[in-house]
Amino acid sequence: MFKHRIQNILLLLLVMLACSCVSTLKVREANTTVPEQYQGQSIDTVNSALVNWKDFFSDVHLTALIDTALVNNQELNIFLQQMAVAKNEIKARKGEYLPFLNYGASTEVEKVGEFTRKGAVEKNLSVRESEAFPEPLSNYTLGLTASWELDVWKKLRNSKKAAVMDYLATVEGKNFMVTNLVAEIADAYYELVALDNQLAIIEQNLEIQQNALHIVRLQKQAARATELAVKRFEAEVLKNRSGKYEIKQQIIETENRINFLLGRQPSQIDRTSGNFMESVVDALSAGIPAQLLRNRPDIRRAEFELGAAKLNVKVARANFYPSFGLKAGVGLEAFKPKFLTSTPESLLYSLAGDVVGPLINRNAIKAEYNSANARQLQAVFEYEKTILNAYLEVVNGLSNIENLKKNYEYKNQQVNALTKSIEISNKLFQSARADYMEVLLTQRDALESKIELVETRKEQLKARVAIFRALGGGWK
Repeated sequence: MFKHRIQNILLLLLVMLACSCVSTLKVREANTTVPEQYQGQSIDTVNSALVNWKDFFSDVHLTALIDTALVNNQELNIFLQQMAVAKNEIKARKGEYLPFLNYGASTEVEKVGEFTRKGAVEKNLSVRESEAFPEPLSNYTLGLTASWELDVWKKLRNSKKAAVMDYLATVEGKNFMVTNLVAEIADAYYELVALDNQLAIIEQNLEIQQNALHIVRLQKQAARATELAVKRFEAEVLKNRSGKYEIKQQIIETENRINFLLGRQPSQIDRTSGNFMESVVDALSAGIPAQLLRNRPDIRRAEFELGAAKLNVKVARANFYPSFGLKAGVGLEAFKPKFLTSTPESLLYSLAGDVVGPLINRNAIKAEYNSANARQLQAVFEYEKTILNAYLEVVNGLSNIENLKKNYEYKNQQVNALTKSIEISNKLFQSARADYMEVLLTQRDALESKIELVETRKEQLKARVAIFRALGGGWK
């Protein structure tokens, strides 16, 4: 008889397992191949991304700003709390595949009708000789209960591993945010210093134009120039005075953008502007493309997210299989508190095992499994896209640095030529060998070329920061 029951249970389990079968959806592996070297670069494993950001930036004011931002930036602090949430999720998932042990106590009072089956039984029974059941009947219980789901298919353990992957992804996400924060502060700082230099250039040019205006007024008095020339020079002076206030507004906005990144109220930004044009744009070592896979935090984040997605597919697939559980309890129960310690009469215990699996209407499980596979494929494409984007950023950055270097050289020659032409045009105008328009255009071209030269120097410094970020530097 017992053997026959065992056979029936095994047959039922086989049927449940057969019904739990589901076809596996195949998802291709991510393509992580990258070229052996960057375009136009030799193969060299020396990589500037390995340099600490404090050694990468030589300006003490800039490093102080970055230090402050890494402590006070609100967005970074918000993300740190997301990391804490992800870390707590690991503890929660880990607890799911460990046994649960609970304690409990209860009390109840019950009065049943005498003309009922239960009431009739109690009426004709006694607890002890000449001691009837109390009416109403109370019940007191103290005990421990335990339950444990046997993780046969590793569903719970894979869920915990997926939580670990998600946490590691948030860590890399934090590193990527630090990289971007460092780069953003450096860009804003260089822009602020460049605006200071542009303001100084306008003020110098205003001095030259005011001298020219004074000369043309004297020439008008001597009947050697017209009122038209005077008004044109006045208009040029007023135009540049107006430009001063535009730059001052940009300075205030740039300072406040830095203050926002630093998580503080508007205040003066300490900076070194005097030697901006003499700033040395050091050469960077790009290394090889394969180093991006371990240096770029966004690539590593995408890699961990892909790992979590793969584990979630296994978790979703395990939902088709039956789950095995154990339940046990031990405690004391009596209708009067004084009888709770009367053992073994008040002792109660239980032990049970169960097997539960989906048999009919598994649409929700199938939908979740298909969705998990779709999310895994989505993570594959995201991983590949991140690698491609990182490689292109480095290639574009290296090309930008080289082209800006040549651009600066020619603009510097242009500034030198136009600066000399201002003095020449003034002398020719004073000797009546050139008209006032030539002087005005020369001064205007010289001013624009100097402004553009400052812009180019700023773009050079920002390009250096961009390639440092693209290589995966800034978070160490």
